[in-house]
Amino acid sequence: MREQFLIELAAPGASAKIEGLTQLNELFTAWVETVYHHRVHSETGQTPLARFGATDPPVLPTPAQLHQAFLWSERRTVTKTATVSLHSNTYEVDAALVGRRVELIFDPFDLTELSVRYQGRDMGAAVAHRIGRHVHPDAKPDTNPAPTPATGIDYLGLVQQRHTAALTHRVDYAGLLERVVEQGDTPQPQPQPQIQLEAELEAELASFAALSAGTGNGDVHPTPLDLLTLIDDTARLDHDPQENQ
Repeated sequence: MREQFLIELAAPGASAKIEGLTQLNELFTAWVETVYHHRVHSETGQTPLARFGATDPPVLPTPAQLHQAFLWSERRTVTKTATVSLHSNTYEVDAALVGRRVELIFDPFDLTELSVRYQGRDMGAAVAHRIGRHVHPDAKPDTNPAPTPATGIDYLGLVQQRHTAALTHRVDYAGLLERVVEQGDTPQPQPQPQIQLEAELEAELASFAALSAGTGNGDVHPTPLDLLTLIDDTARLDHDPQENQ
């Protein structure tokens, strides 16, 4: 990121074109998705996007784990007075560690606080007795890269335009329709549920109307009232003794 993205912002006049944090985030997102994700990494031999998709989703570390990951460590032997020294500084540790070789964990930019480990176990914090150096001699502050000469090309602007164009054409519905037609499968419009329901209802009503009007096969079908009358007449004939004789 420092050699490919931030260096573009250090070019003369590049930062003046960025109006705020929102635009900076947009440029960074465009660069990551358009350039970084598709460029083969020198260590893994894969693009970051391919490597990310080939494994399970990563577990994000907690802030405490991130802090521990960037701490430095050095080993010292505890003296008879239960003290250790680190770059002209003297610290007191647990008396049970006298004569033992312990691991000192510290922030290289702040040597006023140390934590002590013995055989992988946390043995608490060391107490500072004398502090002559606050920063580790090998800890170097970050230096700004040398300014790059102006090329007149807005690289990040071009990357953003390419990213926007890719998002616009990510789903090409017209192209999908053309491919379906070329394969001979003409897409049929699907009826809407409400329209289909109304059509079925209209057909059913028309069928009932045709039956009532006798337009089906020329026969006159009785109405529900006629059917009840016929049933009553049949029952009456079955129970009338004179009719049975």
